[in-house]
Amino acid sequence: MWNTTVTTLSSILRNCVPLSAISQAKQTHAQIIIHGLLHHVTLQTDLLLVYSKSGLLEDARRVFDKMLERNMHSWNILIASYVSNSLFFDALNLFNGFLKMGLRPDHYTLPPVFKACAGIGDISLGLMLHGSVIRLGFEEYVVVGSSVLDFYLKCFKLIDAKSVFITMSWKDSVVWNSMISGFGRAGFYLDALNCFRDMLGEGMEMDSMTVPSILNACGGEGDLMKGKEVHGQVVRSSLFDGDVAIGNSLIDMYAKCGCLRDSEKVFQNMSELNLVTWTTMISCYGLHGSGGKSLILFKEMTGHGLVPNSVTLTAILASCSHSGLIEQGQRIFNSIGLHYGFEPTVEHYACMVDLLGRIGYLKEALGFVSNMKLVPTASVWGALLAGCIMHKNVEIGEIAAHHLFELEPKNSSNYIALCSIYEPLGMKNGLCGVRAKMRELGLVKTPGCSWITISGKVHKFYQGDLSHPLTQMIFETLDGMVMLTEDCG
Repeated sequence: MWNTTVTTLSSILRNCVPLSAISQAKQTHAQIIIHGLLHHVTLQTDLLLVYSKSGLLEDARRVFDKMLERNMHSWNILIASYVSNSLFFDALNLFNGFLKMGLRPDHYTLPPVFKACAGIGDISLGLMLHGSVIRLGFEEYVVVGSSVLDFYLKCFKLIDAKSVFITMSWKDSVVWNSMISGFGRAGFYLDALNCFRDMLGEGMEMDSMTVPSILNACGGEGDLMKGKEVHGQVVRSSLFDGDVAIGNSLIDMYAKCGCLRDSEKVFQNMSELNLVTWTTMISCYGLHGSGGKSLILFKEMTGHGLVPNSVTLTAILASCSHSGLIEQGQRIFNSIGLHYGFEPTVEHYACMVDLLGRIGYLKEALGFVSNMKLVPTASVWGALLAGCIMHKNVEIGEIAAHHLFELEPKNSSNYIALCSIYEPLGMKNGLCGVRAKMRELGLVKTPGCSWITISGKVHKFYQGDLSHPLTQMIFETLDGMVMLTEDCG
């Protein structure tokens, strides 16, 4: 009879999990207490699972804390639940308790712990765990290998990520997609495209997760031909019909490649538009200096009942900034707290500083920064410094630069930015002082670089570098264009 009751109650709880049937789960919990079965490890684990999967982590933790006997499954359930709810510190504290109990992690324990390490940027713990993976022989488990790879990619440890990727004996689409998106997030777009080519060479097919990553790389690299090729494959495959994420990525890719009209066509032909879609198109208009169109689209979006989030508001403020729409930008900024239920973020403040700085309102911009409710970050002071460079304002530029020197002492671009104010004004003492500081810190100026892809080959041009085989012809063509422009007035 006792075993029958346990089996019945366990079955009820497990049936509650996929349905998130909390009311029935709690009734069953009460029945467990009535029958005096609260310390039965199977029922406790079932309760832990149903509460965790339903997001009731406090209830789950109470069940866990009362367990007299905790099996491996119970530890794994709670660790994974904390991670899935982005409670990374709680997950790692629990994992620390797990280790103190003398337990050894298995292939279910490690993936969420690696995700937690990436979530808080704990590289040292992640490296230690990778050593445990090797010692315990879990390298051949795809789910573990994928989690190690994902950890390194999210922590921008690309050399380690490539090493893990190369040694993986079996790579599924998840692994390839992680590597491609990881390269893209780090700005290594050409590596992402090469990885995509290798994936196709291995006989793998792109899926709905691959396409956005590849389109992001095409946009970042300015490879319009490859982007159009991927777009063609998307159109030909019924698998991608109506995929909103792919549509959003196409809008972004075309805009970054300078084809705003194509972005508009994709936007207009999409059958379903989400908040990301509207935000992406608003941002694209801003990128191309069409702030007026961004404002029209923003109004249209809110008219459809969509409420802008922080990212959308950053996009519209940035659009106003790029187009010098001071009144509209100020009105939107002031409406954030009133209409949208949250306070402006640092990014919103940075956009407003950039807007004021671009049109030469540098004193107002400095006052705006001084009155911020938040602590100004490097992005805010950087926006102010950029305005000072544009309008050659030494006094405020020095204030912004010295705040940046404190926040980012090893960022050479801040020192170079201040020099770019001093140099055209002939301020030799200021120049010498900044350059001496750079030498003291061991900072070097990274030469400016631009590039273009022609027939699949990338041509890079560095400032002051005349090594390109067509340099003479390029300069002659540029001189001809300048003369033609001057003749046309």
